[in-house]
Amino acid sequence: MKNNNPVPPHALPIKDNIDHLLQRIQTGHLNYSGLIDACLEGVKHSSAAHVFTKTYAESAQAVARETDALKKAGVALPKLAGLPITIKDLYDVSGEVTHSGSLVRRKSMPATEDAMIVSRIRNAGMAIIGKTNMSEFAFSGVGINPHLGTPQNPCDPVDHRVPGGSSSGAAVSVALGLSVAAIGSDTGGSIRIPAALCGLVGFKSTMARVPTQGAVELARSLDTVCAMTRSVRDCLSIDAVLSGAPLDVKSRDVKGARFVVAKTLMQDELEPSVAKAFERTLHLLSQQGAIISEIDLKELNEIAQINAPGGISPIESYSACKDFVDHESKQMDHRVVQRMLMGKGVSAADYLKLLDARKAWIARMKQILEPFDALISPTVPLQAPKTQALLDSDEEFFRVNRLLLRNTFAINFLDGCAFSLPMHNPDELPMGLMLSACAGLDARLSEVALGVETSLNFDH
Repeated sequence: MKNNNPVPPHALPIKDNIDHLLQRIQTGHLNYSGLIDACLEGVKHSSAAHVFTKTYAESAQAVARETDALKKAGVALPKLAGLPITIKDLYDVSGEVTHSGSLVRRKSMPATEDAMIVSRIRNAGMAIIGKTNMSEFAFSGVGINPHLGTPQNPCDPVDHRVPGGSSSGAAVSVALGLSVAAIGSDTGGSIRIPAALCGLVGFKSTMARVPTQGAVELARSLDTVCAMTRSVRDCLSIDAVLSGAPLDVKSRDVKGARFVVAKTLMQDELEPSVAKAFERTLHLLSQQGAIISEIDLKELNEIAQINAPGGISPIESYSACKDFVDHESKQMDHRVVQRMLMGKGVSAADYLKLLDARKAWIARMKQILEPFDALISPTVPLQAPKTQALLDSDEEFFRVNRLLLRNTFAINFLDGCAFSLPMHNPDELPMGLMLSACAGLDARLSEVALGVETSLNFDH
């Protein structure tokens, strides 16, 4: 099964994963300056409309020139030096206002220093192409931004389809070949959803792996700093930079790997195309020796009940954005405001009760999932819907938003780690396969994900 996402041919400066790209550079078929120039030229194309909120052409070109000079001088370079990357407009860059996809933050004070992950990216020698667009305050799985525009999903160059969110511009920057990776965030699925809808790989690491210092807060109990790329190995290379603690892993053959499929929740309301692709993928893995078990996992139905008093995300996002919501809501996306206000009246007692109930639920889930290498499911139950239908109807927007977030949020609620991998055929719109595990099992899950990627014959 190969990923053959029909991206417009004019917009593919980068068609390969990082290792293949570095091979071209080492053999002299490409240099860093030429690569960065091609990416910056692609940024100007109409297909990249609404993808970036700011670009850094001069600094990116300067990094590329310096990297070329060091390479020519025979200096040993960090693996990712000189390669293009994008960062979500959620992370501080010294001297700039961090907008977080919102007009109301334009009067905020400029950052006094880079976010921790921005500093680490610079120290790795990477060239930051620009900041990417996003759902306002990162609070939507759809990716629509009514004020700054919505990037078009490159999987369909004819019909405008949503890219997924909240890391919408991040996903499109990689899908269009304008960067080797995009730094986003994942509070309820904001890396994995756009990765699934745009045909990419997204890695939601255990929350504690990467510091959130210098990121605009949405929900402090859930916010995770992570990335999407073209391959599992690329995600791990970026994670090593972000976390400062590389995962030393090797690909694991799927033969004998133990996967569990939840009958509850994660297979509800699947579009026929997604259901077919998921069954096809399970059959392929089973043929190659994977051990696949189905269990009810009714505990997943408890999430809604535990989260009922407003929900962790609305409660914590309202707290983080209270002044904006209370005094400047007319300048905000009314759908974001509506969701944040769900947390306004929740008492401290109910909030703490929610957190305690979640902690107990996580402990029970760990016991259930312990015998398995990964929980396997569709990343999202549908393919990318057309944008206009969601702009026209709040009801349809919230229906789609709920479905997009449902499976991915379960793993955030678990404080788990997860990969989304493409599972579509060349003639299909992108669909994602999610491999998930409990907190701290990133290394084991990564080995399994590398094996599954090979088994699905994901062509980079």
